[in-house]
Amino acid sequence: MYKIIACDLDETLLSDDRSISKENIEAIQKAKELGVKFVPATGRGYNTVDGTLKELGLYDLENEYVISYNGGAISENKGSKLLYFEGITFEKASELYKRGLNYDVCIHVYTKDMVYAYKFVQEEIDYLAGRMEVKEIFDDHIDFLKGQEIVKVLYMNTDYDYLKKIEDDLKDITGDLDVSYSSNRYIEFNHQGVNKGQGLKKLTDILGVDIKETIAVGDNFNDLSMIKVAGLGVGVQNTVEDMKKECDVITKATNNENAVAEVINKYILGTN
Repeated sequence: MYKIIACDLDETLLSDDRSISKENIEAIQKAKELGVKFVPATGRGYNTVDGTLKELGLYDLENEYVISYNGGAISENKGSKLLYFEGITFEKASELYKRGLNYDVCIHVYTKDMVYAYKFVQEEIDYLAGRMEVKEIFDDHIDFLKGQEIVKVLYMNTDYDYLKKIEDDLKDITGDLDVSYSSNRYIEFNHQGVNKGQGLKKLTDILGVDIKETIAVGDNFNDLSMIKVAGLGVGVQNTVEDMKKECDVITKATNNENAVAEVINKYILGTN
């Protein structure tokens, strides 16, 4: 019996219009009634998922959890109690920010409480609307963040090949970082060893659950670490093609067609 479902949000649980289907909500509730924990695992901050938790009936509950910042934080839903956090140094964030100025990218800098964006283009404004609060910045440095805990930095460009070239360019400074891709638009830089897979491992350690008793569901490369470490690694039908071969299972449904309900119905409820 699986005890934990770790599930990506954007392009996995959430439909393209950012909604959660009735079918997904009902399946998650049925799994919860059986004692299965449904754990959102997102690259976003834990303070951005309150709306999702409310829709799922998990908001402000004890013994329910969120993995956020690509595994950089684990929090209990009750009072958003932070159980684990690991970010990057200000010096590393500053270096990534300054190098990013040389590319055609929107740069995001994540602190615990805010996301700052440079070159906040309209396409990105539209994409993030309803997902998270963002503060636009215009300086060629982030000295104003000295002394604050910084979680990660990411670059946005919807050209994946261009982002791959950036990854190659930055190899001289990313040896101590965990580099991943998400939402078909981001290259993300976390502290080395910080990823969703390690976040799921840490949560199972906290709860005393065998990692084999977990399901991980996702769609993009920042989900791959948890898909590979989980007892059952599931990619939804709209998963990036190059990643599908790494998954144990690919759903018939996309994120717009109740993919999460398909997983729960088959592997938790045994109804299809």
